[in-house]
Amino acid sequence: MRVRAQVFLVVSTLALVSACAPTVNLDPAAQANDPSCANMMVRLPDEVAGLERRGVNAQSTAAWGTPVAVIVRCGLDKPAPSTLPCFTLRGVDWLRDDADDPRFVFTTYGLEPATQVIIDSTLASGTQALSDLSRAVESQSTPVSACLDATSVLE
Repeated sequence: MRVRAQVFLVVSTLALVSACAPTVNLDPAAQANDPSCANMMVRLPDEVAGLERRGVNAQSTAAWGTPVAVIVRCGLDKPAPSTLPCFTLRGVDWLRDDADDPRFVFTTYGLEPATQVIIDSTLASGTQALSDLSRAVESQSTPVSACLDATSVLE
């Protein structure tokens, strides 16, 4: 009888927890099964920009916040040279696409495969989120190219 009560308690707790944190449905990138993505995914933090990590349904993806404020997808094609703003934060080069402001899409530049971070700036600080993620992203692979600014190209 005591074992039955413990099992009921565990099942009830799991049901309550899963009801509070449903799985986030995401689409995996084409190269999501790349070993370098797996290397990065195991290093992602449980908290990003003060938000708790959520369960996801797709390989090489992660999400934080309720509602979701930060999404990570690994396994994208390495971006070609771009006119998008490019900056380096904690050793990782990022392209910033603000076409869908207040949702910003940051894509690693120089890593193969690339990683994409989507941040809803109404819910989380983009700078803090990228800073929190940078150690894991940096471990993904060795950069094969880097951001250049206009002065570098003209020299």
